[in-house]
Amino acid sequence: MGNILRHKILAREKSATVLAGERAQREGAYPYFRSITSAQDTEVIIEGQRVLMFGSNAYLGLTNHPKVKEAAMKAIDLYGTGCAGSRFLNGTLDIHLELENRLAEFVGKDAALVFSTGFQVNLGVISSLTGRNDYIILDEYNHASIIDGSRLSFSKVLKYKHNNMQDLEQKLSKLPADAIKLIVVDGVFSMEGDIVKLPELVALAERYGGSIMVDDAHGLGVLGEQGAGTAAHFGLTDQVDLIMGTFSKSLASLGGFIASDQDTIQYLKQHARSLIFSASMSPSSVASTLAALDIIKSEPERIEQLWANTRYATGLLRSAGLELGPTETPIIPIYVRDNYQTFIVTKVLQDNGVFVNPVVAPAVPADSTLIRLSVMATHTFSQIEEAVTKIADAFKVVGINTRDASYEASIAS
Repeated sequence: MGNILRHKILAREKSATVLAGERAQREGAYPYFRSITSAQDTEVIIEGQRVLMFGSNAYLGLTNHPKVKEAAMKAIDLYGTGCAGSRFLNGTLDIHLELENRLAEFVGKDAALVFSTGFQVNLGVISSLTGRNDYIILDEYNHASIIDGSRLSFSKVLKYKHNNMQDLEQKLSKLPADAIKLIVVDGVFSMEGDIVKLPELVALAERYGGSIMVDDAHGLGVLGEQGAGTAAHFGLTDQVDLIMGTFSKSLASLGGFIASDQDTIQYLKQHARSLIFSASMSPSSVASTLAALDIIKSEPERIEQLWANTRYATGLLRSAGLELGPTETPIIPIYVRDNYQTFIVTKVLQDNGVFVNPVVAPAVPADSTLIRLSVMATHTFSQIEEAVTKIADAFKVVGINTRDASYEASIAS
């Protein structure tokens, strides 16, 4: 690295988050880039220790499923390890097209287009759909990939307060009637675990001539009939213009897709730069995604168990007096409200055999830092009980207030 660049990086003003992270590193409590030496499952191995995994996005527990692994291996035998080119040129296989057809049917749209990652979907789609005189409107808690996709666009970008439909309407009411107004929103918000107010959002979009794109990374396999996602959950698939999803969560693979009408998908094939100029999704990833879709269809009890586990975990956490965020899904935020203490409690939990994810500023406000517990369909009740007991104990050890006053007040009333 050049001396000037290195000097400027080191000389940048350090935020409270950076300072907390540096302190955690010095004290051996830095909670990122932890090395796992086993398959992703309800239990993993870290530094030779058994650790309960409550930080995974594999909501249906399919990443280690024998049929998913078998499909990936068969695809490598047939197609090799990669496509050696982009979808636009030599990188389209017959199974890419099969997957696109299956996905379109799954979420109830005419057509779909697969990308190498979910992040690339949002980069390519959001940046290419609108022009200089158009508008992209975002929920302030949207995923980073949505924000980055909007930054690549030449359009004007507006943000409204999280799930606040009054603020959204104020923004929409001031925009030109003839401009494209693309509202992009997470179906399930990945830090809070709450669900977009889609019926109200659809009503506003219809009133002010807006179009809707739902990022359903955390909704697929979780919400809706057979896990078809947020729009299906509300019965509003036809009113949502674009549905985006990833394969790295419920679908146990790597990649992403956008689903819409035929004309929009054809347009994106010619204009989404992250599709045209990126290597194609690997054959093993495509095949494992197809296998996951088969399992979701044939084993609906997985989603039922996921929700049973979610209700059980939430109830135990509240009974333990822990302060939870406004979750409605298997993503359960547990507030710590201090950057450094969030790092420490994460380390204490790992040392005691529980893996959770720390969420600190700027991902959330500095006074709203949390640990995020993610439930899977394959967790047992006994694993959930063990995790909750150890979380409550860790909060006490670190000196974090463990009484949810608002919840206790609601119970008392």
